[in-house]
Amino acid sequence: MDIAIIGGGAAAVGLLDTLATTGRAHGSVTVFEPSPGLWRGRPYGPDLDSVLVNAPPAIMSIRHGDAGHYAAWLGARGDAHLDERLGQPLVPRAVYGEYLEHTAEKAAAELRERGWRVEVVAAPVVGVARSGGRLVLRTGGGDEHAADQVALCVGGGHPHDHYGLEGAPGFVGDPYPLARTLEGVPPESDVVVIGTGLTAVDVVVSLAARGHTGRIGMVSRTGMLPHVWQRPEFHQPRHVTAERVRALPDLQGEVTLAGLAGLLRAELADAGEDLDALLADLRAARTEDPVRRLRRQIAEIDAPGIGRRVLQQTSHTVGPFAWRLLADRDRDRLRAEFRTATSLASPMVPVNAVRLLELFDSGRLRVVRGVTGIERGAGGFRVDADGAQTADLVINAVNPPPHAVPRAAASLVASLAAEGLAAFHPAGGVVPADPRLHVVGDLAGDGPFITSGIPGVAAQGAMASRAILAPVR
Repeated sequence: MDIAIIGGGAAAVGLLDTLATTGRAHGSVTVFEPSPGLWRGRPYGPDLDSVLVNAPPAIMSIRHGDAGHYAAWLGARGDAHLDERLGQPLVPRAVYGEYLEHTAEKAAAELRERGWRVEVVAAPVVGVARSGGRLVLRTGGGDEHAADQVALCVGGGHPHDHYGLEGAPGFVGDPYPLARTLEGVPPESDVVVIGTGLTAVDVVVSLAARGHTGRIGMVSRTGMLPHVWQRPEFHQPRHVTAERVRALPDLQGEVTLAGLAGLLRAELADAGEDLDALLADLRAARTEDPVRRLRRQIAEIDAPGIGRRVLQQTSHTVGPFAWRLLADRDRDRLRAEFRTATSLASPMVPVNAVRLLELFDSGRLRVVRGVTGIERGAGGFRVDADGAQTADLVINAVNPPPHAVPRAAASLVASLAAEGLAAFHPAGGVVPADPRLHVVGDLAGDGPFITSGIPGVAAQGAMASRAILAPVR
């Protein structure tokens, strides 16, 4: 069997690792990755030490089903990166990139020992076509490679330029790597960061780490900051599980938000907690002063309640399964709460939350809500919002939309659709239309709008591996 993996980031690592542990005795794996960041992808390449992995080790394992895999690799080196409030090591993302590299190289070595041929081709794939019962991949250089199974692991999209500032002097359209984009930022300059999500937090914290003394404004329509991670406490859900979700159609006729809320209500009731109080707190995120909310959540890092912890955990475990069964009307209701849902599902780490609060309290940082436009003028940039702001530089830290097609993969995806190998999903992304094609990562259509974390990517990689190696019937 000849397997082609298009893309060489975290999704490819998870797939390759599963192939190494379950693969048959012979075959070939060819990985196509043109960038210098092999196995690291865009998020985990070399960067500033202030750009941290945003989750505890227990949910950063790229090996599906082995929550301790990353922690075991990290070992004692994690002691130097302990977030004392979280009680967990949070390493720079470049260090996590080393873990991905190590895992991929070990998987490739194990496959080779069992007789597989493993090759990396440093070229982009621009098209795929059917040919004599096989799939033929065409690279940007015109070379062709035949495969029996193809896995699409091309990663996510890039930040959208909402205000048409591309090309304007002083505008940074894509902040990563921050080591490059922040190098030329004068320390005394006034900076506006577009967005208030995790990417914006990375930018602000990294500016501060580099000794920036000028004013910083985080601007967005909502002004909503990410929630703050609470110290992990083990809780094994008894009600919010895939099995209980799978049973809902038999009990209630379909899977609805009301049915899922009932499972969550039962989960919290067992712990003596009230779902209505949790929902009221989530709804307040739209209107509560963001700095006051940040201060309160920092104070709650050690709070014993399970409510937010269960929602964060199950949004990445049970959530993707429940989403595919959920009624369309309820999917639309959840999409309307996109900002709150993503803020909760992907919190910021305490060390960054505390640094943000220090910057707010010092007066060097502010959040500006209700942005309606940003324009470049003769003296810099003007932000039209609830409380106008000017800036010398603007850094775009808007998170890419869910299921966005990366610019570098646009011709490839168009080719797959034209060949009838994949179809565009109405809500974004693509879905395979041929059993020999597998999509891993955020490009996979019909998935939830919450960006796939490492657990989701690892699970998708394991599923793709099983499908690839399944006997042909």
